[in-house]
Amino acid sequence: MNKLVVLKSRCSQIVIAAVAVLAILLARPNAALNGTKATMDGVVEALHEDPHLLDVADTGFLVNTGKQLILVDAGAGTWWGGGAMGRLAGSLRSAGYTPEEVDIVLVTHLHSDHVGGLTTQDGKRVFPNAEVYVAKAESDFWLSPEIAAKAPKDAQRSFQSAQAIAAPYIKAGKWRTFSGSESIVDGMQLVPLPGHTPGHTGYEFSSKGQKILFWGDTVHALRVQLQHPEVTAIFDLDQTAAAATRHQLLPKLASEDVLIAGPHMNFPALGRLRKEGSGYSWAPVVFTDQWVEHAPSPQK
Repeated sequence: MNKLVVLKSRCSQIVIAAVAVLAILLARPNAALNGTKATMDGVVEALHEDPHLLDVADTGFLVNTGKQLILVDAGAGTWWGGGAMGRLAGSLRSAGYTPEEVDIVLVTHLHSDHVGGLTTQDGKRVFPNAEVYVAKAESDFWLSPEIAAKAPKDAQRSFQSAQAIAAPYIKAGKWRTFSGSESIVDGMQLVPLPGHTPGHTGYEFSSKGQKILFWGDTVHALRVQLQHPEVTAIFDLDQTAAAATRHQLLPKLASEDVLIAGPHMNFPALGRLRKEGSGYSWAPVVFTDQWVEHAPSPQK
């Protein structure tokens, strides 16, 4: 799948680049998700009835504030996904933007399916004029040769790709880290979302009484983890903390009717939570023809 839609909302103008939809988890849910035996048996049974139950997207988001173009996560590029990804830059051009126009990239975490789109395999910056922001705890962990050397063998590739992707931005003086609640963008608040990685961070934009939260990898398996927030993914470094984050965050987002941008939600990856039984359901944004139009370029 390779789609791009421009959404106009009161909160901001958002370009959604859904560059690929892959069934990442579907074949062996018990190898990718951790839950009680009863829950996982139910997932396996449901998967037989609906083979697309665990389909997962990989999406990047562009926020046009009117003053700046801000990318939130950059997709996988060619660093992950076996060549199925890598369409973000082309999709941005199709929507009337260029990578050179992006001012800021906000990174939720340094897994390659979220930052691979920043850098080509030969070490060139895809967004040459952008400053890249990431939590200091995240940067310190993945970019540390000492930590990498002690990591399990199957984790080495994650450290190597993070370091290679970050390198040209560090060399150019474009790599920025944050460790608190410092202001990066007007109207944007940092939201720590512990568990998935050491510095996993969400970004909440507010405007005219509305909010949108870019929540990174708070949820991987939409149709399982919203009904069972206690179910964790093998990709979560601290699975107890990741489950606790969902248990704390989901009720708040549902009660406040916050718009959510989730990179692994099904396209268009924007929606809201609705309380449903003991869990939650996903209410995706509704498209109308008037939403599909080019957003104006930011004033600089």
